Amino acid sequence: MNFYAMQDSTYNIKKIAKIIGQEAQYVEAVIQLMEEEQATIPFIARYRKEWSGGMNEVLLAQIRDLWKEFETLEKRREFIFKSILEQEKMTEELAEKIQKAETLVELEDLYLPYKPKRRTKASIAKEKGLEPLAELLYEQRNGGINDIAQKYVNAEKEVADVEAALEGARHIMSEWINEDDETRAGLRKLFQHKAFVSSKLVKTKEKEAYKFKDYFEFSEPIKRMPSHRILAILRGNQEGFLRLHIEPETEDAIRIVDRYHLKAGNEAGKQVEQAIDDAYKRLLQPSLETELKNELKERADKEAIAVFTSNLQEILLSPPLGEKRVIAIDPGFRTGCKVCCLDERGKLLEYTTIFPHTSGKAFQAAKTLQHLLDKYEIEAIAIGNGTAGKETHTFIRELLELDDIIVMLVNESGASIYSASEVARNEFPDLDLTVRGAISIGRRLQDPLAEIVKLDPKSIGVGQYQHDVNQTLLKESLTDTVINIVNRVGVDVNTASKELLMYVAGLGETLAKRVVEYRNENGAFTSRGELKNIKGLGPKAFQQSAGFLRIRAAENPLDASAVHPERYKLVEQMANDVDSDVNALMKKESLRQQIRLEDYMDASVGMFTLKDILEELAKPGRDPRDSFKQVEFNKEINSIEDLNVEMVLSGVITNVTKFGAFVDIGVHQDGLVHISQLANRFVKDPLDVVKVNQQVKVKVIEVDVDRKRINLSMKDVD
Repeated sequence: MNFYAMQDSTYNIKKIAKIIGQEAQYVEAVIQLMEEEQATIPFIARYRKEWSGGMNEVLLAQIRDLWKEFETLEKRREFIFKSILEQEKMTEELAEKIQKAETLVELEDLYLPYKPKRRTKASIAKEKGLEPLAELLYEQRNGGINDIAQKYVNAEKEVADVEAALEGARHIMSEWINEDDETRAGLRKLFQHKAFVSSKLVKTKEKEAYKFKDYFEFSEPIKRMPSHRILAILRGNQEGFLRLHIEPETEDAIRIVDRYHLKAGNEAGKQVEQAIDDAYKRLLQPSLETELKNELKERADKEAIAVFTSNLQEILLSPPLGEKRVIAIDPGFRTGCKVCCLDERGKLLEYTTIFPHTSGKAFQAAKTLQHLLDKYEIEAIAIGNGTAGKETHTFIRELLELDDIIVMLVNESGASIYSASEVARNEFPDLDLTVRGAISIGRRLQDPLAEIVKLDPKSIGVGQYQHDVNQTLLKESLTDTVINIVNRVGVDVNTASKELLMYVAGLGETLAKRVVEYRNENGAFTSRGELKNIKGLGPKAFQQSAGFLRIRAAENPLDASAVHPERYKLVEQMANDVDSDVNALMKKESLRQQIRLEDYMDASVGMFTLKDILEELAKPGRDPRDSFKQVEFNKEINSIEDLNVEMVLSGVITNVTKFGAFVDIGVHQDGLVHISQLANRFVKDPLDVVKVNQQVKVKVIEVDVDRKRINLSMKDVD
């Protein structure tokens, strides 16, 4: 009899719809677009809103990931069915249980008794012929067990006496208890709701384990543990400094196992009771502890990754200065400051080194900078915020005639990694690492997104415990974030680097490289249609990518907008209906007000698309990033030694974690605003209150110069 039947896809679609709170018809349409048409998430989010019901990128990614999870579940279900069938141990009851299992954990519990395993105490006892004795004892009937057990004493099979026979039978019963799916499910609930996470210092490791001192004698209910504490303890355990235990009260656990297996208080029942105690302590508790440890890790990973991606999103959406000529400075004391002059598009014009912090060389440094400011008509100065950054900023402000020139400290996290990367070597093969780093700092001021995409997102330095979380999940999540932001902002196809283009929906690394090669060989693109000339960029890739690629000063003004080429004829019809052309329609609100969107709806174009088109015509190629704002730090505060309690300072949030936010106040050491100090109310999640790059006012509440720790508050700060 073939018991196996795949779950109907409709069933999984309904499950996904329920989980994300969306209608099943939209979930089904999204899956169809992804599976059958290889549509990307940014394309669906922007150009297939009628199909998705207007879902954003986050919901679309959830659908994709849940669908993959269910596919994995179905493959495992099929494997388990076939494995048990091949063993000729399938029953209708077991088949029904496997068919109804909702999770991998449930499936694995059902498969456990049939899973190939190494020799165990139970399997050795079975080899000695003690399974019938175990069955008799498990029934827990009245009667003398010694007489029954005596029948199984067998010197040839190494069952020396009655106690040896009973011990072997208990091992078999322990394995049955361990492999019972209902027992495991009941205990699992107890572990998930009532377990305590406890840790202790490993003896002899106190000095090396200092950073984990908060967890030397630690215990907390599992339900209350935040992700950052979970990851900290797991790291301490992994590094061999902490012993970790996860379990509920033993009596509570044994009581649950008794409920499923203990039927009588007679002699046989006492044997079962011993088997239960052995099963729990030797098999069930270690197994469920490991399982729960993995679940905790997975939960903490997801929370940490969510924080990381949220921070990364804000960094990628940092307001750009725009196309302005910039002097970029990578500051330093002993080795001097590397100075690079960049044109409006970030092209290197000239570079040199100055020594403003070396005795007797400050005047010459100021003279050199003033010459470069005048020579290239510089409009802004970008200074890396690392070592000597604040001092260089002060030097420039005090000694140069700046007039309306913007002077900014720029977050240089990852700049040194970029400067040594293959990307940087390809861009500037003949330049020193420090010069490349300075160029990157300047470009970050001009367009943070275009420069930061050249880095591995992990090197940007935001989030918490990024090296401890699941690296595959982290990379997928961060890549999703970069893709979503790049496509939301849009990309100038005539200036974008390969590294930026490769994140455009439908392109990827190979096509991005070919776009740049085509541009270098043939000059600037003059229309979106010209993209079709690129080798390998077929109809599907063009459909997915074209709407996100901008071509300024193109003959067709729509080529500089987010209107997709597939809707150009629709826009032309709109213009024609108001006796105008596309150019005039984009410039004159009075013409756009004459358009009745209802007149243009059909089977493929709905109100979502029509409203997007009209908004885009009003602000073609609009940038969703905020306008650029200059940050002003207190000029009198240059180091941690200058700080005093109760000082109120301006700052910029550089990182948000689950336990608070870090703020740059211009002293080379970020201060921490603990979650309890973020607002005059209870804050459950710091991301509800603050975000990376947000400008804030903070009050100094504690300074520890020796440990270089600054505690700040945002409470009652005007």
